[in-house]
Amino acid sequence: MTMGLAFETDMRDEPRLGLIVLQSDETIENEFRRIIPPEATLHVSRVPSGQDVTTETLSEMENHIGQSAKLLPIPASFAAVGYGCTSGTSVIGIEKIAQLVRSGTTTRAVTEPVSALLAACEYLGISRLAFLSPYVEEVSSRMRTVLAGNGVDTPVFGSFETSEEALVARITQASTAQAAEQLARDSQAEAVFISCTNVRTLDVIRGIEKRTGKPVLSSNQVLAWHMSRLGGLDVRKSEFGTLLSG
Repeated sequence: MTMGLAFETDMRDEPRLGLIVLQSDETIENEFRRIIPPEATLHVSRVPSGQDVTTETLSEMENHIGQSAKLLPIPASFAAVGYGCTSGTSVIGIEKIAQLVRSGTTTRAVTEPVSALLAACEYLGISRLAFLSPYVEEVSSRMRTVLAGNGVDTPVFGSFETSEEALVARITQASTAQAAEQLARDSQAEAVFISCTNVRTLDVIRGIEKRTGKPVLSSNQVLAWHMSRLGGLDVRKSEFGTLLSG
């Protein structure tokens, strides 16, 4: 026997955050779900991305971001949508990314790791960073230029010098912590920034801060923080660094 059963619906009025993730990214979703407040829901779409990270492959994503935004749930109106690529933002441009995301979905705010980092630096009163990148000079230099153009200098710089995205997700957190602490010893740096959403950082940020006495920022940390703030959500996760301590 088949029965037609009654059901009810509700308005689903919880804050919604949308995230456009690189196809090659294995890290950002796990770290995001550990940061964003429990009252928010997170919806994720993917954008095609190359396995080799160059300015050309980063630029190519511009042709797909709008379509990726369209694959977020259609009935949903988002509090904020983030594009999860630090280096891609520096190549494509902040304003262009916002335009592409809004072409595909309805959202009150759009951000990405570059805007999020700039907002975090302003919030903490930071203007000079020790910059840790996993990528080759071609990619890293573009990001540093964009930051400098927005009032944040990177007088201290270090890189793992790889262009293989699959390797980035497998860099050990111990390696990241050791490199970040080495850069932080330079007196020119007020804080450390660990670039790339595919680098695992959450479990080492607090330890680096305790050992260096300097704030530590990372792509996923600043993006989740900024999206939450733009969405009117309060984030207090002191275990993930000074920025999230409230």
